[in-house]
Amino acid sequence: MRSRTASFLFRSSVCLALVALGGCERKPAGVQGPKTMAEKRAGLIYEANLHQGPEALRAFLAGFPKGADLHVHLSGAVYAETFIRDAGEDGLCVDPAALSFAKPPCRGKLIPAKDLSGNIDRQTQLLYDKLVDALSIRSFLPSAGWSRHDQFFAVFDRLNGFKNHDGEWVDEVATRAAEQNQQYLELMMTPPFSHAAQLAHQIGWSPQLAQGDPQAFARFRQELLDRGLRDEVTPDRDEARQAEAGRKKLEHCGAVETKPACAVEVRYIYQVLRDFPPEQVFAQTLLGFETVAASMDVGDNTWVGINFVRPEDDFVAMRDYTLQMKMVAYLHSVYPKVHISLHAGELAMGLAPPEGLRFHIRQAVEIAGAERIGHGVDIMDEDNARQLLQEMADRHVMVEINLSSNEGILGVKGDRHPFPVYRTAHVPVALSTDDEGVSRIDLTNEYVRAAIDYNLSYRDLKQLARTGIEHSFLPGASLWAKPDDYSNAVGACRGQEPGGNPTGECKAFLDGSQKAAAQWELERRFRDFEAKFQGPEYERFLHGQ
Repeated sequence: MRSRTASFLFRSSVCLALVALGGCERKPAGVQGPKTMAEKRAGLIYEANLHQGPEALRAFLAGFPKGADLHVHLSGAVYAETFIRDAGEDGLCVDPAALSFAKPPCRGKLIPAKDLSGNIDRQTQLLYDKLVDALSIRSFLPSAGWSRHDQFFAVFDRLNGFKNHDGEWVDEVATRAAEQNQQYLELMMTPPFSHAAQLAHQIGWSPQLAQGDPQAFARFRQELLDRGLRDEVTPDRDEARQAEAGRKKLEHCGAVETKPACAVEVRYIYQVLRDFPPEQVFAQTLLGFETVAASMDVGDNTWVGINFVRPEDDFVAMRDYTLQMKMVAYLHSVYPKVHISLHAGELAMGLAPPEGLRFHIRQAVEIAGAERIGHGVDIMDEDNARQLLQEMADRHVMVEINLSSNEGILGVKGDRHPFPVYRTAHVPVALSTDDEGVSRIDLTNEYVRAAIDYNLSYRDLKQLARTGIEHSFLPGASLWAKPDDYSNAVGACRGQEPGGNPTGECKAFLDGSQKAAAQWELERRFRDFEAKFQGPEYERFLHGQ
């Protein structure tokens, strides 16, 4: 986080007096309704904490309703300490030289992972610390030939041999979300796809497929299906359903002692690995579309969309980028109900040649039809960037902003980050964590960082939270009459206070739309949060006593 200058501190102190009167907005916060007195007061408390620095601001924002985190890789969201504990339970070994896990037997230099739990001596503690560092970017310093980018992605190559802990890991992420007043998560997972990959390699790739010919794609798809690709759909559907069942069991959902994490809704995004041969990428993408569509067809909305993952600057990912966007476009034409969010523009000058920065976001939007873009960091390097920004604003294509991840992987932060560019262009944006375990952060950290680095107002933060739920892949119509306009509810709920006790047509509308119900719940949480700032202790705080 950048430090604030003396002029900013002076301006903040002046704002303390003006915010209560509805003034001192830094930038247009988007289209929102009129301020209530409770919101004005919460904004005043926010400004006072912002003035006091990051720790005071974090304490204030810990309970701030954050809505959704839409860009979360499950394996990257789990903290290293959990992996070490689970490795011990699974009987895995630790390679102290490679600082990775290995399957038993633990012979030679391999150490049983269970030795890193319980009472450990100083030498074992040093290994434990090194392993935590290897499974995150904690304490990491770049060296010749090994960058933060390399360290970040190497973490996932060290996670070998684990049994299925998905329910436990989802519980960890949902528990952390509940503690920060989040209500919704979309978690990216990679279910098994080895059978689909095997079929693709058996069939092979043709020149027509390499050209992205839709008719060739259709023939290849049919041959994959004819040879039994759908055999993996049921196991893949079960992957997320079992994760949900496991985490709900741990959280005692429905019991008297239900944990707060039960209130966090979770949906799943099917991850496709983009850095493999094109026949395998197509087959896995087809399997992803089949899995999500099969879930939707029976009203099971556990799986809601697909995404492409792994380093965007990888040789194969760069070489085949346009071809992969054509794959998504074709398959989306066959499975139109499946939602699409794509990693695009997770690049920076120097990481790839300049020509590689000029088209990824545009093709994700215009060819693949992405509804959301993950990262979008190199937007201003795109050809005709201003026109693309306008197009994204007009289409309401949301950008998932990952501030800590972008600094950790790309070295992009502060005024080099396009976050304010997107906001000025009225492109919808929301904050997300990406890989909070690897980055050693949480979503509150991202709100604190955004508030300080970009001088955001309290209303700006509410806009970010509302945008997250608005662009979630929850089924149903939005609560709001116009996209990204939070000033007027739909006709059925017009005249009723969002977040209150809905009646009549409004209640029926909310009962029929999971998205609108989640948006109504967010408004209720805003009301409850802002109602807290009453009483003499807040009066003393505001007046510096």
